[in-house]
Amino acid sequence: MNWDLFPYFGSVTIVVGLMATYLAWKDKKSVALSVMVLALLVYSLFIAGMWISQERPPMRTQGETRLFYSFFVLLSGVLVYVRWGYKWIFSFSTVLAAVFIITNIVKPQMHTKSMMAALQSFYFVPHVISYMFSYGLLGVALLVGIYVVFKSREDDLHKLYVMDNLVYTGLGFLMIGLFLGAIWAKEAWGTYWGWDPKETWAAITMCAYLIFLHYRRFHPKRVKQSIWLLAISFICLQMCWYGVNYLPSAAMSVHTYGM
Repeated sequence: MNWDLFPYFGSVTIVVGLMATYLAWKDKKSVALSVMVLALLVYSLFIAGMWISQERPPMRTQGETRLFYSFFVLLSGVLVYVRWGYKWIFSFSTVLAAVFIITNIVKPQMHTKSMMAALQSFYFVPHVISYMFSYGLLGVALLVGIYVVFKSREDDLHKLYVMDNLVYTGLGFLMIGLFLGAIWAKEAWGTYWGWDPKETWAAITMCAYLIFLHYRRFHPKRVKQSIWLLAISFICLQMCWYGVNYLPSAAMSVHTYGM
């Protein structure tokens, strides 16, 4: 498997995801779910093929992490659909995943880099997967929140329960990723925490989501303000993921390893 095949796998994933979206809106739940699982399987086949052909986890570059982000966004949509049966969730998850898939098609990056010694750690893969899964959940949570803001009907407000649960779960995996990253840093660089730009923004992101959850806890009726906090938290997440790579202070960072 090589990166030249990604446009085909990515395009098929988007098309199949859109088919699942259409079926969900037509209230054909079981068929829609089966079709979306098929989209995930197609995408998983490419990721697995890249992993095998490169003889390393495809998590070395920013483009490769976008593979996992798109996958987990789609998976998050499936989990919400199975748990709560909201037919609109596939629309959100498919569109968000498509943005990152198309970005990888239009702007591919080098994907043949060997893994540096620091990345050849047992903790590296679960660290990245925990983060990408949390990013997927938190991205879908923001979309759900925006949906609620633009849908002012009273019967839509119960969807805030979905948003909150996605943030709770996403923050949990974010903390797991942070914990695994600290262990990995100790093994690779001899220190659990060094206030590296990546580490600093990871801490800022975690605190931002904690502030959001506390605000939701004590001010449950202030919906619009809560969504603004959630949006700010998501911006912090984007800075943590790839924004820090464009900061001058990150030029010599030990954590800017192509992601």
